[in-house]
Amino acid sequence: MFELLAKSPAGRRGKITTASGVIDTPVFFPVGTGGAMRGITLEDLRALGSQVLLCNTYHLHLQPGENVIEEAGGLHSFIGWDWPILTDSGGFQVFSLEKIREITEDGVHFQSHIDGRPLFLGPEEAMTIQHTLGSDIIMCFDECPPSTAPRRKQIEAVDRTLKWAAHCKRVHERLKNEQLLFGIIQGGLERDLRQRCAEELIAIGFDGYAIGGLAVGETESEMYDVLDLVCPLLPKDKPRYLMGVGRIEQHKQSVARGIDMFDCVMPMREARHGKIYITDGTTINIKNSEYMHDHSVIDPLSRSALSRTHFKSYLSYLFRAGERSSETIACMQNLAVVLEAMNRLRKQLDEKTPNEANEANEARA
Repeated sequence: MFELLAKSPAGRRGKITTASGVIDTPVFFPVGTGGAMRGITLEDLRALGSQVLLCNTYHLHLQPGENVIEEAGGLHSFIGWDWPILTDSGGFQVFSLEKIREITEDGVHFQSHIDGRPLFLGPEEAMTIQHTLGSDIIMCFDECPPSTAPRRKQIEAVDRTLKWAAHCKRVHERLKNEQLLFGIIQGGLERDLRQRCAEELIAIGFDGYAIGGLAVGETESEMYDVLDLVCPLLPKDKPRYLMGVGRIEQHKQSVARGIDMFDCVMPMREARHGKIYITDGTTINIKNSEYMHDHSVIDPLSRSALSRTHFKSYLSYLFRAGERSSETIACMQNLAVVLEAMNRLRKQLDEKTPNEANEANEARA
């Protein structure tokens, strides 16, 4: 489970123990939606320092199906990843697939985005699928409206999220193995709804608590306001997960507010469009004409050997030529920068004082 190792104004330093290994926090989860990373292998991902992988229940249920994965010995065996895996419940698809879904009190009716066939996901289904997959951290099924949705919509989403969370907990207890179950706090920008959702989820009791429904329309300041409200409400001995946030500076600001875990598709998505992160904190658009004749290496400090070897001019050429290797080099670089930034943040927190555990010992002495 979670152990808080140190706490300072800069953030919390801890570790999460799962059936597949320990996750050092704060941590960034690369998103391998269907059990794979576009453009890079999972071996590449591990070489970049990733401790954990995020996969998605909705997508894996559609293809290849949890029964196929179970036949292969579970998700770890099926994809060849021996370290911790978190599976999202499919709740985000309630937001992202708005045009092909209908919400009811019992769950959500989808039309498959692949072939249009009907699919129903509710708390029972989301829990059963995730237990079958065998991931290490599983998420409650929730309703994720845009953060800026009207108050009436936020109230409905919180009501359903809480109802479904209680159902998820019952199913999880019935099926329980070594998996950790996280509840998800919704409520948009409505302070009273966020507080209510957090307090009622804490009363139900989960292994960790996620803050959902952010980075989907609100300003950065509004997002931090929600964290300032919610984080002090959460148990100190449980991990806190801010879903869908990918900017390095946002990670630093959120860690200082008490967040332990992050995930986001953005580093990979921006890489595929030519936006390249550099270790020094700058970003470049490698498609710009200035890089056609820039024969300096992409990033001499990168953890990715590809970026320490290849010129910016070469990567620019690969993008313009439509070569698939452009995606590999770019994705490796962006993930390397984000993962290394999180590694540096952990090291900085290790050096911070005071240590909360030491404070507690001193208080008892």
